[in-house]
Amino acid sequence: QVQLVESGGGLVQAGGSLRLSCATSGRTFSSYAMGWFRQAPGKEREYVARISRSGGHTYYADSIKGRFTISRDNAKNTVYLQMNSLKTEDTAVYYCAAVSRTAGSSSARAYDYWGQGTQVTVST
Repeated sequence: QVQLVESGGGLVQAGGSLRLSCATSGRTFSSYAMGWFRQAPGKEREYVARISRSGGHTYYADSIKGRFTISRDNAKNTVYLQMNSLKTEDTAVYYCAAVSRTAGSSSARAYDYWGQGTQVTVST
């Protein structure tokens, strides 16, 4: 069992930055690929980024490529999402998720564990 707790969300002006963190419980964090997803009101959950178990491989959705960076610290059992040049369309609840696959997946259905989400609001 893995428990995930996101933090770092908030209100930021367009063009600003935020760093989300996802702290996990358990001693097997490095056994899981991690992903970030987001869900805006009235929309489906959307893939954002994922990182392999070792952290050696990262993958991004086209909509955020070049602006967001996913990383992980296996010693701290934490995955991060650095978000720069934020846009109003980035406003959503952001979720981290874990899956016991080497490289993860861009499909939300593949993930076994989810956090409760953290709200990110980007204002004009």
